[in-house]
Amino acid sequence: MTIPPLHTVLGASGATGRAVIQALQDRNLDIRAVGRSIAREDTENVRADLLGADEAQRAIEGSSHVYLCVGLPYRAKVWLRDWPRLMQNVIDACAAAEARLIFFDNVYMYGPPPLAVPFDESHPQQPVTKKGKARKQTADLFLKAVDEGKVKGLIGRSADFYGPYAVYSPFYISFLERMLEGKAPQALARPGVKHTYAYTLDNGRALVALALDESTYGEVWHLPVGRPITIEEVVEIFNEHLGTNYEVSFLPPFLQKLLSLFMTDLREAEKMNYQFETEYIMSYDKFKNHFPEFRATPYEEGIEKMIASFKENGGIR
Repeated sequence: MTIPPLHTVLGASGATGRAVIQALQDRNLDIRAVGRSIAREDTENVRADLLGADEAQRAIEGSSHVYLCVGLPYRAKVWLRDWPRLMQNVIDACAAAEARLIFFDNVYMYGPPPLAVPFDESHPQQPVTKKGKARKQTADLFLKAVDEGKVKGLIGRSADFYGPYAVYSPFYISFLERMLEGKAPQALARPGVKHTYAYTLDNGRALVALALDESTYGEVWHLPVGRPITIEEVVEIFNEHLGTNYEVSFLPPFLQKLLSLFMTDLREAEKMNYQFETEYIMSYDKFKNHFPEFRATPYEEGIEKMIASFKENGGIR
């Protein structure tokens, strides 16, 4: 008797985990949703703290494919301490289960800034921030395990993302949340600087497409992004869908530094501001050439769906 594949999503309650589950459901695949607190219809639901090796083993046992979409608190100290430990636990559990591991990564390891325009998977990795160093250490740990044959896996790297349930997206924290409260949007970026963003549901579809293609393993892939766009253009799209006429205010660098002395969240975000000081444009040509039929969602469509999602749920905090 052949055992059907089981696709396990770690971090199933987050925006990316939810997007992966939706993409798997669209393909009628068997799913296990794993989180600290998670309950999804039509899936096997498991609660687990992946910082514990035994819990990671229990969560992953019996899986054929594992999607590591976990988010840790946005603190450099936490990332440096917990990401390598969590990754090692997941690697060991996947090796024991003979499961393929699909790691949802970000692009913080690239550096030093300013990055090439556009930058691709071959860009030098000399991160200048603690978060970037934590992500590089974690990805290197994973790729070493893949190279040594301990686990079969791949990395999908995402730009800053937005979409349904993406409460930590700059599109939500700085724009939508404020605009729904009747406040003008704010930005830490510089005016007129172009950036590329990923839509969460595109990330989910792309990760599953990679996972189901045997030829993609052992490699790093940049996930699809929209066209390069400025903050001002993004706010215009939000205004159009909300029926508002807000102008974005840009927080001057000196004021950011002053406020960051008293606001932990701003201090953590301010250290990543190099991404918004010059053009920060990610290339996903490698993915596009491998999956030529894949359609990246335009910002106009993605932002409309993001707004609808948060309105339906009354905000998600």
